[in-house]
Amino acid sequence: MRTSLVAVALLLLTLPVLGQGGGVMMDGWQARLDSGRADVNDLHFRSMGGGFHVTTGPAAVFWNPSNSGSGTYTLSASFTQTTASSHLNSFGLFFGGQDLDGDGQRYTYFLIREDGQFLIKKRMGGDTENLTSGWAEHSAVNALENGRMSNTISVEVGASNVRFLSNGTEVVSLPKAGMDVDGIAGVRFSHQLDVHVGDFMVD
Repeated sequence: MRTSLVAVALLLLTLPVLGQGGGVMMDGWQARLDSGRADVNDLHFRSMGGGFHVTTGPAAVFWNPSNSGSGTYTLSASFTQTTASSHLNSFGLFFGGQDLDGDGQRYTYFLIREDGQFLIKKRMGGDTENLTSGWAEHSAVNALENGRMSNTISVEVGASNVRFLSNGTEVVSLPKAGMDVDGIAGVRFSHQLDVHVGDFMVD
């Protein structure tokens, strides 16, 4: 009985919500919240200005199953944080997504935050692991200024390495071996954020 209740809870967390109170309001997109106790209606994911706008709420990943990559490909999007958060919260891209609505969820992610720092991580079920040594500053990552910051970040999955770029400049390159790269791609946001995303692309 407990197993079935957990399965139902996971399903509800990943279903698009089309109510007025909030949720995922873009056809084909889904969300998974970091916390099973959080409510998807406490965030907004909606179409806006040729892209989409995210207001959190609980931390979550968002994806459309039609956006996936394998072999060699590029993932990219522009992110504009429209207001300062109460503390350093992060957002960015994820790729190599597998079992995103199950207990065995896996993906690799590229995060930035408003102090101009970046981090590469991977998730394996309920565990996460840093693929870089921790949050690191880089001049190519624009920091928050006057309550706003804009960055275009991208991931280039090559034959043997994966390049992570901010505003066209490589911030780090990591070996492809052992990294989850084949699978669904999407976006990830921590809590208490208001961010517009444009030009989301997997090619």
